[in-house]
Amino acid sequence: MVQSSATDVDAYLAELPGDRKVVLTRLRELCRAELEGFAEVMAYGMPTYQRDGVAEVAFASQKQYISLYLLRGDVRDAFAERLAGQDMGKSCLRFRKSGGVDLDLVRDLVRATAAASGPVAQ
Repeated sequence: MVQSSATDVDAYLAELPGDRKVVLTRLRELCRAELEGFAEVMAYGMPTYQRDGVAEVAFASQKQYISLYLLRGDVRDAFAERLAGQDMGKSCLRFRKSGGVDLDLVRDLVRATAAASGPVAQ
């Protein structure tokens, strides 16, 4: 699945195969627990977490990997050392295997996003 037509996150997760559904459900739980005050929406075919109408975190099940989109450049910069050994695009942390998702790292990144303030600079 590259882009879903699901209208909400529950429907998005329902579309996923078993192993991916488990890990993406866990990502959702982390986001919902840590991103207090953020709105959970579907944007660009993936679950997205917005603060004041601005997307700051998203995740998706892609064909070859699971993606976590970290849209705050300040958070990515603050975690540069921990992200150095990861499969990372400009704003996208990719996990090739659903069992390889580093939930501790994800939790720390999401917490840092929640604590960050100011404009989202990519």
